[in-house]
Amino acid sequence: MRTLCSSTLIGEFFIIGFAGLVAMKDPSLSASTVWLVSGIAMLLCVLMCAVVTRPGGVVLGWVLQIALIASGVFVPLMYFLGVVFAALWWASVHFGRKVDEAKARFAAQAESASTPADAA
Repeated sequence: MRTLCSSTLIGEFFIIGFAGLVAMKDPSLSASTVWLVSGIAMLLCVLMCAVVTRPGGVVLGWVLQIALIASGVFVPLMYFLGVVFAALWWASVHFGRKVDEAKARFAAQAESASTPADAA
């Protein structure tokens, strides 16, 4: 799960950076505010790669997805990209858990196959 979710978060890192460039063209937003918010969001994406498998990590990812969709208020294309990345986040969590379960099952099978039936 960690690999899939981290890949999604790194993709979001770049999308947030590009959205910051687009948001700078809005005359009602100051460049310092845009880059402060974008920079914090980008940093959160990178930091979340480390905590995605810990308790609450997936929930924090969903919070980030909601914030990404909400950023469409300032950059309308982010409504679409936010939904796309929310779908990718769901797929990363869903299929990542299935992969982790399969790995654990195969590891248990391999361990039971390598353990001799008669230890005596």
